[in-house]
Amino acid sequence: MRLAVLDFGKTNSKLFVFGQDGRILDERRTQPKWTRKDGFSVLEEAELHDWALGAVTDAIENHGVEGVMVSGHGCTFALVDDAALTHPILDYEQEPPAEIAARIDRGIPDFSETFSPRLPLGFNYGRHMLWLQEVDPDAFAASKSILAYPQYWSWRLGGRPACEVSYLGCHSHLWAPRKRDFSSLVDAQGWRGRMPAFERAGTVIGERRLAGAARPIAIHNGVHDSNAALHAYRRQDLGPLTVVSTGTWVIVLNPDCPLDVLDRERDMLVNVDVDGGPVPTIRFMGGREFAVISDGWQGAIPHGSIQQAIDAGIMALPSFAPGGPMPDSPGRLVGRTPDAGERAAAALLYVALMVDLCLDLIHSQNTVIVDGGLNVGGLLAGLIAQLRPGQAFLQGASLEGSATGAAALAFESVGREFAAEAPEPAHATGFGGLAGYRDAWRDRIVAQGATVKAAGGAR
Repeated sequence: MRLAVLDFGKTNSKLFVFGQDGRILDERRTQPKWTRKDGFSVLEEAELHDWALGAVTDAIENHGVEGVMVSGHGCTFALVDDAALTHPILDYEQEPPAEIAARIDRGIPDFSETFSPRLPLGFNYGRHMLWLQEVDPDAFAASKSILAYPQYWSWRLGGRPACEVSYLGCHSHLWAPRKRDFSSLVDAQGWRGRMPAFERAGTVIGERRLAGAARPIAIHNGVHDSNAALHAYRRQDLGPLTVVSTGTWVIVLNPDCPLDVLDRERDMLVNVDVDGGPVPTIRFMGGREFAVISDGWQGAIPHGSIQQAIDAGIMALPSFAPGGPMPDSPGRLVGRTPDAGERAAAALLYVALMVDLCLDLIHSQNTVIVDGGLNVGGLLAGLIAQLRPGQAFLQGASLEGSATGAAALAFESVGREFAAEAPEPAHATGFGGLAGYRDAWRDRIVAQGATVKAAGGAR
């Protein structure tokens, strides 16, 4: 059996063809586009759909895939009737007008119920639902289903409407993890009736015939991307794990962290795994911040540039994007003016230092797996491993942990074996002065008024 996985990221959307041995046989990439319409920033859905349909059709013709699975970034929802969207899909990177925000924020459930901190923009997509409902109530009235982003694409490709717990439980304000049920917000707004029946991620929820194929392909229920990455490693019986999933967002998930240490002011929250279990999480927009700090650097970063940045004390101080554990500190670059390589090095060091801090805050003392696109060449994992010699570090065998986890869920749902490659050891780098650089970075943050340490971190 071969499977197509559509991995819809905020910055890049990808299609991968997986074999049962876990190998990626083919891939395609595009960038979703966002445009202004009626006062909102919205997805150019038709263009992305045409790309996805074409990529899946090519995968059927070229590789004989028998199913399509979806992995999707968080914070996004869709309103649909029986056939189409009733409103364009909102871009989560936009803030409601202040007068509307003041009204809708009064109805948001307490952190103790949802374990969703009150975040800016649409980082809690229940907040964007409230905004859209106030501005365009007709779009809600016309809708029959409220779909999370992966479920929208599974439906759009031919599946039936469905809910999925890992996405609803992703800091949406819509889920109460301890009750394993919708939050009070859903009932207060009368949305429960528009929430379709739950299906586990990976379940077959429809079929569609494409490209003149002799038989239809299966449409599998989609999954939240970071929780897919968590599943990819949990299924391999690696013991207690913290997963660092990197992309536009860096998501640090530690199921062993006590719920009562989560700090709503530090972008700490509860995600929910594919079986509904709580997963304490901390996150920051690391991929976006890397791009800003590095001025759009592409490709490998010379090790010499990293050592030069450390020696010269060139460092980036948080934050360069909304949210994260230090949301109120404006990002800035300090030290002498860097050349392009040193600037990219400072950007990667920033991500490593932020992950190190997040691992402290999330009480990580178990094995850490670093996964995703920021770990090109294993350099990010190596830096974090050097900063934390008291912990074991692994890295994904590929950079596509989210897509691999999504593929595993789809194969498992139809009783097929899926032998994804085991993660590899991550070897600590040996840069001189890195620990002192970390200490100086943290001292500068403290001088800005932020708290950087928490009990329980490993060294």
